[in-house]
Amino acid sequence: MVFLWAGFIFFLSSQPDLKSGLPNEWDFFLRKLAHITEYAILTFLLIRALSEYQLSERKILVFSVSLAVFYAFSDEYHQYFILGRVGAVSDVLIDCFGILSVAWLKKIKVVK
Repeated sequence: MVFLWAGFIFFLSSQPDLKSGLPNEWDFFLRKLAHITEYAILTFLLIRALSEYQLSERKILVFSVSLAVFYAFSDEYHQYFILGRVGAVSDVLIDCFGILSVAWLKKIKVVK
């Protein structure tokens, strides 16, 4: 599932235009919410996948967060080469909000 979701993120990043057609404020909000959501899901899937191994909870969280952040940076780098898209460090920071939210929920035992 991790690879399928990462592929879905890659596919979306390959699209030259993902505007919703809504007014600019709403379009901006929806796109940033999508960033948070897609990376929260990626982190959740990474945690689930790594939980299959004999690793401590700390290692699972560190590896999951590290892999998700790395993928966020690589995704923004990928967008740099797509006509109509730009790679932005600010988007990585927004992605990190979703990543860290799931890691925190896992730490306090809300996410299993």
